[in-house]
Amino acid sequence: MAAGSGTESVTRTAIGTAVERGLPSTIADLCALVRIPSVSWAAFNREQVAASADAVARLVRDLNVFDSVQVVQAGIPGSTELGQPAILASRPARNGRPTVLLYAHHDVQPPGKTEDWESDPFTPTVRGDRLYGRGAADDKAGVMAHVASVRALVAAVGTDFDLGLAFFIEGEEEFGSRSFATFLDENREALRADVIVVADSNNWDIHTPAITTALRGNVTLRLTVRTLAHASHSGMFGGAVPDAMLATIKLLASLYNDDGSVAVSGLTSIDVPTPDYSEEQLRAETGLLPGVAPIGHGSILSRIWSQPALTVTGIDAPTVDNASNTLTPAVTVRISTRIAPGQSAVQAAAALQTHLREQAPFGAQVEIDDVDTGEPFLVDTSGWAVTEARQAMTDAWGVPPVDIGVGGSIPFIADLVRVFPSAQILVTGVEDPDSRAHSPNESLHLGVFKRAVLSEAFLLGSLNERAGY
Repeated sequence: MAAGSGTESVTRTAIGTAVERGLPSTIADLCALVRIPSVSWAAFNREQVAASADAVARLVRDLNVFDSVQVVQAGIPGSTELGQPAILASRPARNGRPTVLLYAHHDVQPPGKTEDWESDPFTPTVRGDRLYGRGAADDKAGVMAHVASVRALVAAVGTDFDLGLAFFIEGEEEFGSRSFATFLDENREALRADVIVVADSNNWDIHTPAITTALRGNVTLRLTVRTLAHASHSGMFGGAVPDAMLATIKLLASLYNDDGSVAVSGLTSIDVPTPDYSEEQLRAETGLLPGVAPIGHGSILSRIWSQPALTVTGIDAPTVDNASNTLTPAVTVRISTRIAPGQSAVQAAAALQTHLREQAPFGAQVEIDDVDTGEPFLVDTSGWAVTEARQAMTDAWGVPPVDIGVGGSIPFIADLVRVFPSAQILVTGVEDPDSRAHSPNESLHLGVFKRAVLSEAFLLGSLNERAGY
């Protein structure tokens, strides 16, 4: 149906009214989800993730639009374990309408230290115009954006609409989506769609929506450096034999250029235009301390969106409190590398491992294991679904969306492309630069959330009117 036609205008008005009226109950349902500590990491209680899945399944069933709503677990390749529970729901399209798959995840990151939070991480708390709590933004707000947008569509047109819908609410995105590929393969027909909306990304700011068009991939690994068969007295032998800490420090330093950019041969970058983004904004959003300089070269956003980055995220070594005058025989570190769109994750992993082996100082023994990879992604923005999404966002926010890249990774998108190569993928989200996903005091801006729900509801309404797509 042509934009601005009478029927569509009436539907838009009804959807807008429904979103506004439903917002208090939507936020209440979100708060109920945040109270469930659904951390999917292996060391945490799986029963909480199961409870979260059951709670989401009830919300989806209560929509009364799906032929089937199930809580499903899929196998993990190479393991006898099952993945964490996910919600699967579907209804077929009718009368030439498209089918839309709505994806989000109900698991969350560990809370970290409780003392770093201003309020309990699993007690949803409103301060000002923000809702605080682990998962309040990432990604239980994404779950509720899907639920609330369908509620609004139902309020506007009833349950007997023609649009095909599928829900896939994952339960282990924060733990590597280990069963994701198996889940897709086993439920291919129920999930088959013309448009896939992944609600797990950012907006430009609290006033401007965004469509994510580029995502970096990732390579993570565990590196162990050994130089001695056993510990020795640092006074007796220091200065003659290298301890593992010395070798590790020098090896890790070789990964970086003097400006802090990545110095690993074989890791590539891409050249894409980026919006204006000042050093002042970077400092404000990251908490960069006075006197500490940013790293890298090129525009700031190109460093985040389209160049590789490397972070040492953990070190196993003697603690300061337990340090003795000893030459350490072995040190283990965790390395997380973000790779630019356009590069194969397998090639990037090989380049990183080659560098670590070739640059090991003093002939130190290097062991590399627990390697995990995720592919980067570039969105094709030429399809009709992106056009519809841009219009929906413009109508909901009052300003057009910005195309952005994201320095983080959503590796499972490569699996979506593999299984559904003809589907158009839209990466949207409910977060803003102050959401602090994965960090203490994670929060959701309630105004952003409302506009995100309204955008998706407008999109569903438009697609429900779109015949012969």
